[in-house]
Amino acid sequence: MDGNKPWPDHLDEVIEEFSACFDSMERYELLFQYARKNPSPLPTESWNERNQVHGCQSRAHIVCELDGGGRFHLSGGADAQIVQGLIAVTAMAVNGLAPSEVAGLSPEFADAMGIRSSLTPSRANGFLNMFKRVKEEALTLSEGR
Repeated sequence: MDGNKPWPDHLDEVIEEFSACFDSMERYELLFQYARKNPSPLPTESWNERNQVHGCQSRAHIVCELDGGGRFHLSGGADAQIVQGLIAVTAMAVNGLAPSEVAGLSPEFADAMGIRSSLTPSRANGFLNMFKRVKEEALTLSEGR
C-alpha cells in the first residue's frame, strides 16, 4: 500500500476492471466471474458454525490463518455467487499481506470498484460484517493469540 490509497497495489488492476463497468449489472457479472475463480475457496464440507459470517444474508464462511511464511491467508465460500465474488476479491486484497497490514485495511477498495454502491443494503451490510471479521482475525493473528 502506498500513501495515496488505502489498499494494496496488487489490487489496482481489479479496481480498474470494476470501475470501468458501465452499470451495476455489469459489476455483478464481473463479481460472478471472480466467484468462479476464487483464489482460495473453502470447500462446503469445511463450513461450520465457527467459521460462519453472521449478519450476512447468505451462508458465508471464512477461515483466516497464517501461511508457512507468516503471511495472512483467507479462504472462504458462500452459497450465493455475489457473496462468493466479494469473498474472492477480499481474498485477493488480503492474501500474502502481513496480518498487521490486514488489520489496518479499510473496505475502501470496494467503494473504488463501485461494488458497495451496487449492492442492496443487506448485501452491503453482509460485506462489511465479513470484512470486519477478517480484520478481527488478522488482529488476533498479528498478536499471536
